[in-house]
Amino acid sequence: MKSVEIYTSPLCGFCHSAKRLLNEKGVSFAEVDVLAQPDRKAEMVKRANGGRTVPQIFIGDTHVGGCDDLYALERAGKLDALLAA
Repeated sequence: MKSVEIYTSPLCGFCHSAKRLLNEKGVSFAEVDVLAQPDRKAEMVKRANGGRTVPQIFIGDTHVGGCDDLYALERAGKLDALLAA
């Protein structure tokens, strides 16, 4: 399984929703709280090609995007393949 990294904020409902989906699928992930580690926000923006909102989700080297993008992959039946590839 590919590594998963998610940039979050504790105040973000979309972050909680994205993490809930990953947890339900049994996917472990590394979480970067940009509120607690503000110096990591610039890193996130660069990796996300200018994306400034949270969550920003990465599976391996692939930038998935945000919560809606993660759920769209799941609905399309593509998330499991991306995680396993």
